[in-house]
Amino acid sequence: MSHKKMTMGVIVGNRGFFPDQLAKTGRQEIIDALAKAGMDSVVLGPEDSKHGAVETHEEAKRCAALFRKNSDRLDGVIVTLPNFGDERAIADTMRLARLDVPVLVQATPDNASKMTILHRRDSFCGKMSACNNLRQYGVPYSLTRLHTVSLDSAEFEQDLAWFAAVCRVANGMRNLRVGSIGARPAAFNTVRYSEKLLEASGITTETVDLSEILGRIARLKDDDSGVQGKLAEIRKYVTTGGVPDAALIKMSKLGYVIDQWMKQTDVKVSAVQCWTAMEEYFGVVPCTIMSMMSNNLLPAACEVDVCGTLSMHALALASETPSALLDWNNNYGEDPNKAVCFHCSNLPKHFFQDVRMDFQEIIAGTVGKDNTFGTVVGRVKPGAMSFARFSTDDRAGTIRGYVGEGEFTSDALNTFGGVGVVRIPELQTLLHYICENGFEHHVAANFSTTAAAVHEAAVRYLDWPMYWHQN
Repeated sequence: MSHKKMTMGVIVGNRGFFPDQLAKTGRQEIIDALAKAGMDSVVLGPEDSKHGAVETHEEAKRCAALFRKNSDRLDGVIVTLPNFGDERAIADTMRLARLDVPVLVQATPDNASKMTILHRRDSFCGKMSACNNLRQYGVPYSLTRLHTVSLDSAEFEQDLAWFAAVCRVANGMRNLRVGSIGARPAAFNTVRYSEKLLEASGITTETVDLSEILGRIARLKDDDSGVQGKLAEIRKYVTTGGVPDAALIKMSKLGYVIDQWMKQTDVKVSAVQCWTAMEEYFGVVPCTIMSMMSNNLLPAACEVDVCGTLSMHALALASETPSALLDWNNNYGEDPNKAVCFHCSNLPKHFFQDVRMDFQEIIAGTVGKDNTFGTVVGRVKPGAMSFARFSTDDRAGTIRGYVGEGEFTSDALNTFGGVGVVRIPELQTLLHYICENGFEHHVAANFSTTAAAVHEAAVRYLDWPMYWHQN
């Protein structure tokens, strides 16, 4: 999928006691750094203020007006301090702009050999004052890893990539519409959640009864152009050898109807009642359709795990690659830092080193093999892994979660479904945390190292308590 080009608002700090030429060169340096990272910038020009920087209240008003004019474009704001900067003007700009986007504060380091009045920056000190004022004004902000960092350095390039991921997660979780398709399986109290707590964070749940989905399917003919188009997508997506044509047509109708419903309701992510009504009364599993959606960065979680699909979405936003929902399912031999992660399965094709369509072995014994075609099964490929889980905590009245990183390994495993072995440092500590705090057995996973960005977005900008599992 094509990715949206990001745009950052830029506040160039300046203070009259310090060399003005630093503000002039600093403005161009941040514009160049953003362009190198593939981002656009919205920043005052030298015709708008002295060197295009923000020092006075009047300049703050002009910068805020520019940001408001471009508010639909802005993914975040970067405060750059080429010298000490005026902390009041920076905070005033953010207050007057009335933006609800992440903010990154950067300060350019001094050169120890250039500490005369003509070259001394003092941005090391000014960053503290700027942050102090932003906090007084109630503006949340993020920091570069180093207190001062050069705009043309590899370190700042990494800071920018991290901050871009933070912006995607924070902005992508706000004003989100999530689809709840069908009722949760009766045996799964574990995936219960609070729609009201989600709504308080700007996440709306759009529900639809499974009977309505099946009713719309019943009105479709096999040769409907939408159905045939979805059938072609399925056959292109995964090997279907041995799967009956009748089952493929059913999957195509299901996929087409869900696609249309999501477009009509402006739903971006979904959670589906995947068993056992679907199999008993319709005759296929929805796994392939869900796998295809997740592979296209439209996460779909099984067992109506709404918070699970939100967890998938956060990781996908951060990495811009597909996420999967897995069970923390089995120990792996005697290694305390390894586990088997499994589902039966709707994992996106992106996760597999080998993949095929098959029947769902777990519930086939209950509803019959012929009613369970449509799983996407195979071995998960090795690689870096980030994981995340959000949950609504009704007793505490908040959304909370945990994140961390590990790896999918190539360890041998002979079983069914979509399965991988993970290695996570201090895994036993994480498992204790999950159980002690009553988290679900589902976890979202992604081939990336994006735990830091998801954690920052959730804690700093969504105000969700989070545990970050680190070595």
